[in-house]
Amino acid sequence: MSGAVQTGSVSSTGPAAPAPARRRRWLLAVTVLWAVLLAALTWTSVRDDPPTVREQRTLDQAGPVVDRAVGELARAAGASALLELGPARIAAGCRVTPFADGARLRREVGVLAPDGTERSVLDGLAERLPASWRAGVVSGPDGPELYADAGEFVAVAGRPTGDGRVRLTVDTGCRPVGSGYTAPPATGDGGEAAALTAALRALDQPAEAAPELVTAPCPGGATARTARSTAGPASSATALAPLAGGTPLLDDPPVYAYRAGTVTVLADLTPDASRLTATVGCPG
Repeated sequence: MSGAVQTGSVSSTGPAAPAPARRRRWLLAVTVLWAVLLAALTWTSVRDDPPTVREQRTLDQAGPVVDRAVGELARAAGASALLELGPARIAAGCRVTPFADGARLRREVGVLAPDGTERSVLDGLAERLPASWRAGVVSGPDGPELYADAGEFVAVAGRPTGDGRVRLTVDTGCRPVGSGYTAPPATGDGGEAAALTAALRALDQPAEAAPELVTAPCPGGATARTARSTAGPASSATALAPLAGGTPLLDDPPVYAYRAGTVTVLADLTPDASRLTATVGCPG
């Protein structure tokens, strides 16, 4: 009887590939296939589907939405309460993604809201805005706040400024720039230039030949307009009282506002400069 012990045998086909190696090859193949499929789906979505996130809308695409929103706010405020339309402000340098720069567009609307009426003014605005905006007013840490969605991922907010006004802001958030924002054409005159010139002369300030003009399209097809001018400091708004007929809309130094026919004149008379605007609103 032999003392040798047989402990095993070797396959004639050679050693089998380790299971971990086969698993790695299988995972690599699945990963590559998934990446190809995801790229194809992304390309199809970008080509065919409407935007579903803000980052898919460039600043030039969002600009007209902002301008129309400003016009809606002007209409909702009413010609007698609308104080001014703010110009477009573009802030560059934000990040759309960790790998892409962007910019945001903001415009503001100033509305009359005497002390103690801020909540009712904001509630009234919310009621008169389009139902699709889902506008509402909540109690914030500094008073009532209006929030609304103007569509295409454009946000609207409104807060009191503490001086007889509320400031409404239309904001795109950070977007790809695209071809950039183009302001609505500012042509014609609704009487705002003459009212602005009269206010400047009353304050002994030189009248600009061509003040800055900002506009917004009204929902009914008209145009809301604000002429803006900055001049030297004025001691007080007393000189404007005759133009206001003795009944200003707002007299909260350094802020003074009054109506001149169909135009609302707003004067912010700080010690450093006089900032005046004359505004024609949207039809009711």
